[in-house]
Amino acid sequence: MDIEQYNAAWLRAWSEKDVAALMTFYHEDTLYKDPQTAAGLRGQPALRAYLTGLFGAMPPTVYVPDEVWPLAGGKGYAGRWVATMDLGEGKTRRFRGFDLVLLDGEKITLNEVYTHDLEG
Repeated sequence: MDIEQYNAAWLRAWSEKDVAALMTFYHEDTLYKDPQTAAGLRGQPALRAYLTGLFGAMPPTVYVPDEVWPLAGGKGYAGRWVATMDLGEGKTRRFRGFDLVLLDGEKITLNEVYTHDLEG
């Protein structure tokens, strides 16, 4: 698997707020953690419900891949990205994110997300 292509396609689905497409990347029993779900969400049903609510409340956001670093043995990768959120009226919020992605084949078994705001 080409990790850079996989990561770009996955981030494109995030940018498009395409929950159905995102579910094709995640293992049925995936564990997902981000700053809002620090305890984690287990399984596709929980993740699907979370993303549906998140995307319904979130302004348009474009995620652009920056770098990826494969983990030993093809077990996953670490990826960094930059996102721009459209706040309307010409205002934006830029933030950088970092994902730890563990894989079973081509399915994400663990996705742990870290983010921080960027200036300007």
